[in-house]
Amino acid sequence: MSSSKYHQTPTANIEQELLRMLAHQGWMGLIPTFLLLSVIASFAAEYVSAQYWVTWITLATCFLLFRSAILIKLPSLVQYSDQARLRLAISLSAINGTIHALSLAFFPDFNEHQRMIQTMILMGIGSITIMTTAGFLPISLAYIAPTILSTASMWAVVAITQESNLINYVIAIMLICSSLVMLNLSKESFELIKGFFLIRGQQESLNAQLQRALQEAENASRAKTRFLASASHDLRQPIHALSLFSGALSRRTLDKESREIASHMDTALQSLVSHLDSLLDISKLDAGIVQANNTLFNLRLMGERLQTEFIPTAGEKKLKIWFDCIDDALVETDEFLLDRILRNLLSNGIKYTKNGSVLLSIETQKDTHTITISDTGQGIPENEQQHIFEEFYQLDNPERDNTKGLGLGLAIVRRLVNLLNVKITMKSTVGKGTHFTITIKRSFKKPVITTSATRKKISWNIINALVIDDEEEVGLGMQALLEGLGCKVAIADSTESALILAQSNKPNIILADLRLRGTDNGILSIQAIRKIYPQLPAILISGDTAPERLQEAEKATISILHKPVLVYELEQAIAEVFQYIEEPQESCLET
Repeated sequence: MSSSKYHQTPTANIEQELLRMLAHQGWMGLIPTFLLLSVIASFAAEYVSAQYWVTWITLATCFLLFRSAILIKLPSLVQYSDQARLRLAISLSAINGTIHALSLAFFPDFNEHQRMIQTMILMGIGSITIMTTAGFLPISLAYIAPTILSTASMWAVVAITQESNLINYVIAIMLICSSLVMLNLSKESFELIKGFFLIRGQQESLNAQLQRALQEAENASRAKTRFLASASHDLRQPIHALSLFSGALSRRTLDKESREIASHMDTALQSLVSHLDSLLDISKLDAGIVQANNTLFNLRLMGERLQTEFIPTAGEKKLKIWFDCIDDALVETDEFLLDRILRNLLSNGIKYTKNGSVLLSIETQKDTHTITISDTGQGIPENEQQHIFEEFYQLDNPERDNTKGLGLGLAIVRRLVNLLNVKITMKSTVGKGTHFTITIKRSFKKPVITTSATRKKISWNIINALVIDDEEEVGLGMQALLEGLGCKVAIADSTESALILAQSNKPNIILADLRLRGTDNGILSIQAIRKIYPQLPAILISGDTAPERLQEAEKATISILHKPVLVYELEQAIAEVFQYIEEPQESCLET
């Protein structure tokens, strides 16, 4: 935007606002002005013929009505420019002032008291004109010039012709001075209002720029999400196939060296899966499909479990990991999501601490529990603290060391604490360490003791699986893995081919990719096959992290795994489907 255009816009707004103000004030001064002019007419009735004062008051009243009607219509006369409409308003003010000045024809006949009242009336109407026109100088001058200046002249003329005392000259001079003061005040008032509208115009311009910047940021965020979803999907496909083949390989009889190679492959795959799962978690939270499932549980048990799990990781760096909590620290929130928050914070504490310890402490107050994760690590500089909850932001990792993650842990923490509606604060000092504090409501309910259901053992060799995936390598990898477990496997690459296979050989379970070729997808495949075999167990397997795709899968209420799927995750998912469906198929279970 050029500077000239920037300054023209507020000016145009001032003119338009002035026209709206004139229209708004059009009727407001009508009655008071008429009453004031009627006082002058009543004085004139004592000295002059009725035809004169009646003609004058009638002319003044008619023009008041005409002027008000024109002023009210000014904003709607868009066929004329703003300047033309303002010139019309100035002309109306000049004519109005001239008509009012005609009352000075009665001035020589009035007594001194009446002359003073007439002067005050014309001065008062002049002041009203300034106020109702925002001090716009041309309009003010158009009224004051023919009225106040003429009045001052009449005081001087009367003083000369009637040989009045010196006071008349003083009044004439005072009126001229007052006129100048009124015009100066009018100018200053308009400058103030003009400044206000200039500021408002600049603010509107800044608001528009901010809105555009916000829109661009939202567009960039959506583009980033689409890019990550696309990149994540494209990466997950080959990694998923590799994971399946690696799982199938690890179940074969191998020599020592081959087992070591397979073990290293598995470690690398788990690292890749961890990074991709972080991207998936961000997408799930942004999509709004993660819902808090509140349950009553003891924070002490969670803390003990986390301490036990992180002791080996801390031990590798020769760090101590401490835990402190009272026996019963009950809360009612989502246990899994809170566990994820604490894991990320503990992992960060260990990652950025070279010497010393990491502490997980839970203190109980009257109505709250305070969970503190503190470390004796390197600390966070003050100017970096506002950035650490941003995506892909990492401290002290310029070489992008893969072992330090992607910088999504605290971004996930921020989203999770918002989802759970808990408060998190942070204090950090460079060289001394960092303290994260989470405040969560305390629960006073009594826990209910439940017994876990007895699980039945899966008999893999009688499972007949239908795998639906349009990627040949993924299908072959799934086939190699499942057949290694003892299952029978049929592979389809579309809903149409899956229906043909299902009709010829009834499957026990469907394992379908969410995204297939074109508009085809795994949800359509499962729904089509279930029309033939209702309630058939099914699992969606997806490499897509786009929020809209995740929402689509969520609405379908079908179990979903996300590529790349590790072998034990797939085994567990299949086992859970058969063990917890309402009417399990007896052929798939050992009794």
